[in-house]
Amino acid sequence: MHPLLDETHELVRKSAAEFAEREIDPFVKNMENYEYPRDLLRDMGKLGLLAPMGPIDYGGPGLDFRSEILTVEEVAKHSPGVATILEIQGSLIVDTLATYGNNAIKEKYLSKAISGETIISYALSEPCCGSDAAALESVARRERGEWVLNGHKMWITSGMNADAYLVFARTGPKEERHKSITAFMVDRNKCVETSPIHVIGLRGTGTAEVKFVDCELGDDAVVGEVNKGFYVAINSLNLGRTCVGSIGLGIAERAMREAISYIKQRSAFGRSLADFQVLQHYVANMYAQTESVRSLVYSAAYMRDKSLPDFLLYAHSAKLLGSRLGVESTRVAIQMMGGMGLSTDNVLEMLYRDAKVTEIYEGANEIILNTIYRFMEK
Repeated sequence: MHPLLDETHELVRKSAAEFAEREIDPFVKNMENYEYPRDLLRDMGKLGLLAPMGPIDYGGPGLDFRSEILTVEEVAKHSPGVATILEIQGSLIVDTLATYGNNAIKEKYLSKAISGETIISYALSEPCCGSDAAALESVARRERGEWVLNGHKMWITSGMNADAYLVFARTGPKEERHKSITAFMVDRNKCVETSPIHVIGLRGTGTAEVKFVDCELGDDAVVGEVNKGFYVAINSLNLGRTCVGSIGLGIAERAMREAISYIKQRSAFGRSLADFQVLQHYVANMYAQTESVRSLVYSAAYMRDKSLPDFLLYAHSAKLLGSRLGVESTRVAIQMMGGMGLSTDNVLEMLYRDAKVTEIYEGANEIILNTIYRFMEK
């Protein structure tokens, strides 16, 4: 057991691992054909795996962030796509609504989001601006005592399948950038238009372009405070970025396992591949790097659980190194397998594509590096 974990955490890990092997593995091919795992999400909700931090008062397990991280890690070993939906629903959505939502929002959405009955997308990125979120162009204007939202969002996970959206829009002068952004809950209805986006990896996650056309919203749809939505986004992304590090960790663990299994079964030049020192060194490097990232990810989650000030620095470092680890580990594992590693029947081919996405979503790694340096200066 890792020193930052306890027996409850290990029980959560075991439950997530068993579910992933039993239920997610058979569905992976479906997701590669762009089928969204709606039933799987409901089943995870029944077991408390969809939103481990969900408040007990709303039917959630009421566990800590380390439990969320472990669940994401175990699921990522089998499907980084499902792990991505999970971390968004559990961290970016449920924790955000529990923290910033008013009573009406909590009553309407939390229980159903925790159970998987309602899937909610996180709508921040736009065609104009992904990394520069403070420059977003979606606008919510006051008209006749209501908010009228118009906007265009891109790369929205679960966007094709969501029942509702957490949308960030400008509610003041664009020149004020992050000081004029507000978060809103928007139900899927006739004012919401979606179209699919097919990307290199994370297939089956319902990634979409989403347009909001004259969506009429009351004041009770505001999440947090008016013009304070950017801070809502940043606080949620700090959790999400730690989870991305955990996804990279899970990918790396699976890649290492597949590589070791292969070289132990395969022979060349009259010897087991496992007897070749170059391949032994590949495995040893993968192990050392994986355990280093594990300690970083778990430390970040521990710091968040204990409200320690270095959480932000560790969270971004976990995202950076975890995503790099996933890409490098799958690349090396494929190289170790030679031609067999290139087959689309090999899980590593999927993991390699999925791992690449983690270096870009929820903050491109170049932006993450900028953020780490700013935290270091403080």
